[in-house]
Amino acid sequence: MTLQLHNLKPAKGSKKKKRRLGRGDSSGFGSFSGRGMKGQRSRSGGKGGLKLRGMKANVQSIPKLPGFKSPHAKFEIVNIEVLEKTFKNGDIITPTVLVSKGLIKSIKPGVKILGQGKLNKKFTIKVNKVSKSAQEAVEKAGGKVILFGKAAKKDKDTKPKKEEKKPEKSKESDKTKKSK
Repeated sequence: MTLQLHNLKPAKGSKKKKRRLGRGDSSGFGSFSGRGMKGQRSRSGGKGGLKLRGMKANVQSIPKLPGFKSPHAKFEIVNIEVLEKTFKNGDIITPTVLVSKGLIKSIKPGVKILGQGKLNKKFTIKVNKVSKSAQEAVEKAGGKVILFGKAAKKDKDTKPKKEEKKPEKSKESDKTKKSK
């Protein structure tokens, strides 16, 4: 028998008739309608629990959840061994190129290159962040790393600034101040 609209039926036992309360004593659920005798829970609205709590009590009643979700997005990570397999010698590697090759999902959180594996090819890498070991490996192979975004700004800030020499006061100006 083929399944068609006119012969569709729900599975046996899936449909249950609603219990009709308060329809006379002979029904078995008359007079008190299965709520027992007097009391708060027998009245309408009483079964839900009459709780009126302040904000603190509501917060305390919520169970704590394990773990911690950082508000900061995590960088998309790529190891240099993957770059070695995927790219040719002399390629310029940018986040958009990494997305097009399917190595990362999105460029939005930023890209970080890690130094796992060996690198023999020469690359120019333009990313947000690079680990020290990865940078050393790229430079050792003859490539170069260019940082952009917040990481590049931090690197500029950490470089020591040239100290400005203050002009020395002449001894004559000191003498004139003392004489006054």
